[in-house]
Amino acid sequence: MEYTEIDDAIGRNGLRLVLTAGVPGPWGESAKGILRVKKIPYLPVRQNAGQHDEGLLGWTRQTSAPVAMYQGERPRSGWAEILLLAERLEPQPALLPAEPGERALALGLAHEICGEQGLGWTRRLMLFKDAPVERNSMPWKYGCDDRGSVEGAEARAVEILDLLAGQLHRQHEAGRRFLVGESLSAVDIYWACFSNLLVPLPHAQSPMPEMIRNAYGSWRDAPVDPALIAHRDEVFEAHLGLPQEF
Repeated sequence: MEYTEIDDAIGRNGLRLVLTAGVPGPWGESAKGILRVKKIPYLPVRQNAGQHDEGLLGWTRQTSAPVAMYQGERPRSGWAEILLLAERLEPQPALLPAEPGERALALGLAHEICGEQGLGWTRRLMLFKDAPVERNSMPWKYGCDDRGSVEGAEARAVEILDLLAGQLHRQHEAGRRFLVGESLSAVDIYWACFSNLLVPLPHAQSPMPEMIRNAYGSWRDAPVDPALIAHRDEVFEAHLGLPQEF
C-alpha cells in the first residue's frame, strides 16, 4: 500500500485514514474493509508501529492508528466512530441493520469484538502479559497493570468466541449466511479482520512479518469454531479481497 506522510496529509481534503504501515492491525484492516465495501475513497496515511509521533499527536490528538480524518471535522479513532462516519458518508450498502433490535445486536457484537475488554483487547492482553508496563507503551494503554484483567484474558476471549459461534449457528439455522440480519454487516467485517489474531490467514493471503505471524498464531489451542473460520474466509473472498495489502 502506498502511504502519504502525516505532514503531507494534514492539508489535504476528503477522507484520510491513518494506518499502521506494514502490519494487518485488526482495527485498521476493519476500517479499510468498511470503506472498501462502501466504495468510499480515502488517502492512506502512514503511522509507524511503536513510535511516538508528535506530528500525529498534534493532528489527531493521539499517537495510534487507525484514525479517520474527514475534511476539518474532529478526529475519529474509535471503531464505532469510524463506522458511523462511513455510514454517513455512504449510506449504501448499510453495514448496520435498520431494525432497532438487530442494530443493537450488531453494535453489541461489534463491541465484543472491537471494544475495551473485547476480543481484540483481550488477545492483546494475552500477548503482552509478560511485557513491562511503561507509561505510554502499548501494554500500558491496554491496561496490563490490571493483573486481574491480564490473568482473565484467555477466559474472556473464549467467552466471546463461544458467543460468536452460537450467534453464527443460530443464523445458519434460520437460513441466514451472516452474523446479524440477512446481509453483510460490520460485524462480519470485524470478525474476519480480528480472526487474524487467532488463526492467521496463510502467508499468500496475508503477507505479514514473520514476527507478527508468530505472535498472532501463538494461541495454539485457540477454541475457534471451524464455522467461524469458514465464515471469515467467505467474507474475505466475497467482500474484502485477498491478498491483504498493508
